[in-house]
Amino acid sequence: MAASMDKVLRFHEMGLDDRILKAIAKMGWSTPTLIQERAIPLALEGKDLLARARTGSGKTAAYAIPLVQRILTSKQTAREQAVRAVVMVPTRELCSQAYKNILELTSSCSWEVKCADVSVQADLDAQRPLLMEKPDIVVGTPSRLLAHLKAQNLTLKDTLEVLVIDEADLVFSYGYENDLKSLLTFLPKIYQAFLMSATLSDEVFALKKLVLHNPVTLKLEESQLPDVDQLTQYHVKCTEADKFLLLFTLLKLRLVRGKTIIFVNDIDRCYRLKLFLEQFSIPSCALNSELPVNTRTHIVDQFNTGMYDIVVASDETSLATDKKGAGKKKQKKSKSSKGKGREYGVSRGIDFQNVMNIINFDFPPTVKAYIHRVGRTARGDTSGSALSLVSEKEMEPLAKVEHYLVKDDGTSVIKPYQFKMSEIEGFRYRCTDAMRAVTRVAVREARVMEIKREIFNSKTLKTYFDENPRDMQLLRHDKILHPAKVHSDLRHVPEYLVPKALKNKAQGASFSAPEAKKRKSKHKGPRESRFAKKKRRNAADPLKSFKFKKS
Repeated sequence: MAASMDKVLRFHEMGLDDRILKAIAKMGWSTPTLIQERAIPLALEGKDLLARARTGSGKTAAYAIPLVQRILTSKQTAREQAVRAVVMVPTRELCSQAYKNILELTSSCSWEVKCADVSVQADLDAQRPLLMEKPDIVVGTPSRLLAHLKAQNLTLKDTLEVLVIDEADLVFSYGYENDLKSLLTFLPKIYQAFLMSATLSDEVFALKKLVLHNPVTLKLEESQLPDVDQLTQYHVKCTEADKFLLLFTLLKLRLVRGKTIIFVNDIDRCYRLKLFLEQFSIPSCALNSELPVNTRTHIVDQFNTGMYDIVVASDETSLATDKKGAGKKKQKKSKSSKGKGREYGVSRGIDFQNVMNIINFDFPPTVKAYIHRVGRTARGDTSGSALSLVSEKEMEPLAKVEHYLVKDDGTSVIKPYQFKMSEIEGFRYRCTDAMRAVTRVAVREARVMEIKREIFNSKTLKTYFDENPRDMQLLRHDKILHPAKVHSDLRHVPEYLVPKALKNKAQGASFSAPEAKKRKSKHKGPRESRFAKKKRRNAADPLKSFKFKKS
């Protein structure tokens, strides 16, 4: 069944509670997005929904607003406190994000609507008191919710009214199929359900059969990425060594400004690139699946508040889904995905705010991965740009993306970036020196050092920072790792190396004059002759002018 609604509704025309409208106004949402216009009225009518909308289109609010409205309505006649809604999300970062969004929407009715996030890393017994208070909304991953249901910390059989599965296309691919099927046995026979997804894959249709009852399918006719006026996409074909040279030039000369996410395909590359940037005193954060979940969430929060400008993120999940091995390889991969793969997905869903630039240092292996990476920028009404550095071995996935993302006239939306490599050849020796310092040993040491430091911060200091949230700002994640030898002479860019064509564009970059120009003469005035200089020295020290005669 396809929905069609001609009239465009505003938030105040949807019959929402005044407390919800007050929270919406507080967040600065003037008009609903397309998915919100279509989904909220249908959800308020009590219909099951299967909604597909591109990333960054406001799907979270599309289910959270009617969810809070239903709870407020139910509590007018309810006799006792109970868990009435469950929001199921595939990763802890996304759980934290959904939880915060719900808290913002209930800011004016926080006494009436309680929400709890059970995805955090803690013992089940430690979270039992939280669930014993019977919060109205519980947010968690499928495995975590199932564990609480089995431990009888959570009971839904008689009270559940709404089930939400966000990022539904990731639930099965992250290895939650068995957990979800087991979890459904703990639910009542009748409840309202929402499936929210960026794509309508086979996994989503399988979920639809398991969860939804006569749903309305909202398949919005919109491109999966913003229009070319809002999002500009470029690619540069270059060698592997030229990738480092280009990135150095773009960042050090500040040709790329604003918040930037640099994507790589594995964790080693993540630290190699961070160490490379450290050689030039370019601060950055590493974000990958090996870091504790509290650290990953904190990095995203601080990035959103403007503490960091550059995040180097490894997108291992996209690489894993592209690898099609046979038999043992496939089984081995699925086992490992139960560990870090299903707890981490930086290119999907995480609400990076005000991102100006996406740089694909390593080109994503699939069209789907490219869309989700680039979708981190140009969200809402903001504009953004995406630049992909493409080596010869990455030409095939680039061709697939170009073929898939086309304009109405049939041309690709990804334009070649006109950059003359000959103009930046003067920087090559500096990049080569920096790369020599970033050895395999340095990368391994950096990886171990970062994990040890962040595990300590995550576990030992969590209680302290919960009580003293302001001190959390002192815990930065862009500190220099230092296993690689840092050359101080690489910090500044000699002005004579900067091409004339780039000098005007490189505003705010730190240049240094040539060494010969830096030296200042000790004596002002005209230059001394050789004879005058000798006479002055002899006058200062008469013994120097005394000559011994040979006997």
